[in-house]
Amino acid sequence: MSITTQKLQRLRLASILEAVTLLLLFVVAIPVKYAFDLPVATKIMGPIHGLAFLFYLWNLISTVAIWSKTELLRLFILAFIPLGGFFNEKYIAQRQAHLK
Repeated sequence: MSITTQKLQRLRLASILEAVTLLLLFVVAIPVKYAFDLPVATKIMGPIHGLAFLFYLWNLISTVAIWSKTELLRLFILAFIPLGGFFNEKYIAQRQAHLK
């Protein structure tokens, strides 16, 4: 496995992790906060998602040479759209398959 393929694999993982933690924040932590008056749910899940997001951005930056400016912008913008990480993962997987 080449270094590029390894970096894309890590970026795929980061993309899924970012999307899943956002989903948990929206579907579990926020409803628990308001339904049961437990703000601790978002105080825990919020930073976890924040770290996952930063992990995604770090990995995106580490693969910047692989992408065109348009692709890089797409990968960056979709990270700010809820569940966009799932779409990004599929896109990254296509690039990874193309490199094999």
